[in-house]
Amino acid sequence: MLDFLQGMDSLQQAFWWIAIAASLIFLVQTILTLIGSDASDGINADFDGNLDHADAPFQLFSFRNLVNFLLGFGWAGVAFYQTIANKTFLVIVAALVGLVFIALYFVIIKQILKLSEDNTFDISKLIGKSGEVYLTIPSEKSGQGKVLISLNGTNHELTAVSETEAIQSGKLVKVVRIEDKILIVEKI
Repeated sequence: MLDFLQGMDSLQQAFWWIAIAASLIFLVQTILTLIGSDASDGINADFDGNLDHADAPFQLFSFRNLVNFLLGFGWAGVAFYQTIANKTFLVIVAALVGLVFIALYFVIIKQILKLSEDNTFDISKLIGKSGEVYLTIPSEKSGQGKVLISLNGTNHELTAVSETEAIQSGKLVKVVRIEDKILIVEKI
């Protein structure tokens, strides 16, 4: 199967073996990533703890980065073997290409992470936002009304009170502050 390796210089054979092995491992990793089997890649701990906020994609020394380095190193060595006569310089160039592969992986992961959204509802983000009164809000905190307000493209119906005047349905209000998950609003 690998008869083409016969008669090659040992350095050239090493580049081929590294390139083939790294390519096979990379292919397996890619398939596992696509089916979702590598959710904990790079996050291994021998203690109990919360690793939810670990910067897992940016760990420099991980198996994935080793494979990325060897993939670039091996294929660069194979590609430049006939072009670069100085073998020391060839190994240095192949190592630099391997480092470029790791850097590309970091850039790609960083761009992918920018695509993620945090759509969790955080009521404190409503301060200063405007909304529409849905149910009349009584004056001077004597009762509660309802306000329709939008945050991150999602409409929310929330309880609101007014510290001053009563605010009728359909009027626009601005959130001044929040107390115990109740909006304190004023008429705009």
